[in-house]
Amino acid sequence: MDTRERESWIELALTPYIGAESFLRLWQHFGSAAAVLAADPQALKPHLHFQAALKHWRGDAARQAAEAALNWETSHADGRLLLLADADYPVMLAEGMAPPPLLFVRGDVASLSRPALAIVGSRHATPQALRIARDFGQALSDAGVVVVSGMADGIDTAAHEGALRGRGATVAVWGTGIDRVYPAKNKALAQQITGQGCVVSEFPLDTRPVAGNFPRRNRIIAALSQATLVVEAAPESGSLITARLAAEMGREVLAVPGSIDNPHSKGCHALIKQGAKLTENLDDIWQECPGLMAASLQHSFGRSPLQNAPLQPSGLPESLPSAAATQENAGNIASQHGMLAQMGFDPVHPDALAQTLGIAAADVYAELTELELAGSIAALPGGRYQRVQS
Repeated sequence: MDTRERESWIELALTPYIGAESFLRLWQHFGSAAAVLAADPQALKPHLHFQAALKHWRGDAARQAAEAALNWETSHADGRLLLLADADYPVMLAEGMAPPPLLFVRGDVASLSRPALAIVGSRHATPQALRIARDFGQALSDAGVVVVSGMADGIDTAAHEGALRGRGATVAVWGTGIDRVYPAKNKALAQQITGQGCVVSEFPLDTRPVAGNFPRRNRIIAALSQATLVVEAAPESGSLITARLAAEMGREVLAVPGSIDNPHSKGCHALIKQGAKLTENLDDIWQECPGLMAASLQHSFGRSPLQNAPLQPSGLPESLPSAAATQENAGNIASQHGMLAQMGFDPVHPDALAQTLGIAAADVYAELTELELAGSIAALPGGRYQRVQS
């Protein structure tokens, strides 16, 4: 593709009200992006979803957006404007949906075409669910599978963090312009991801995090991945949108079960009832996605910490956060959310809580006694406790 055609392609892709389907129809009908921009606007009407695009045709907004995009690419050594016509555009994006004609990418573009699994879930996840997401993220990363998520609070962030602890890569798909980190507190995480994978956005630079952007982001998360794993989700959540999109694209959907007392587990339980694979460890993923396992062997970095891992009473893999992570987060967690929030809804032993929170066991037992007297938790056989109030 010559320079003129590439610049025309970028301008056409960034023209307001020109979506992926309209772009493809126009490009196929006229033969090139340059020819589309040179065409009589009246000839475009049959190929447009939104006639409002004609008001912006070859206008300042599209031209300025294209210039800004090209300047961004030039000024970032790890930045790339990835076009659908490029040889290294990820094939998975063209299977099951109209592929975005233009992607903004920072980091390793090749990671978009490696074996991948999406991990998504609640922004307000329980501590157990965050740990599980990190464990799966690291296990998959070590197994050579790219972990794809949206870098939102909660499960998304935990999945990326786990993948970064592994030896593989992770991909973050954004619902904002690639020059806007959202949430802002994940700026350091975004930088880490660009060094061990990539961040991706189809939105023009400076696009703000408005609600309508995230379903569009979710379809890319689902399309890049051979399967989608939902760790924890309420009945009405964006994670279930991602799962639905994955199923519509013919991808596998998997879900981690949780306590029936946890309202954030109800979305996962609904998926399982609808046929999603109940997932407790890597073997469950490999059984449901044998093609993913075979592909991952080409990129494997060693045995997964979730492979044949010991199980908790809930049936979930048991592992604790690293000592460094515990020391860093324990003080804030305990003070901001209290012991009850840290228990989640699965049975837990006080010693495990003490280790997770990094506080003295005596203090944990004292707090648990008060919570039991208040009727917030119940004592179980074996010295464990379970939360009974939401």
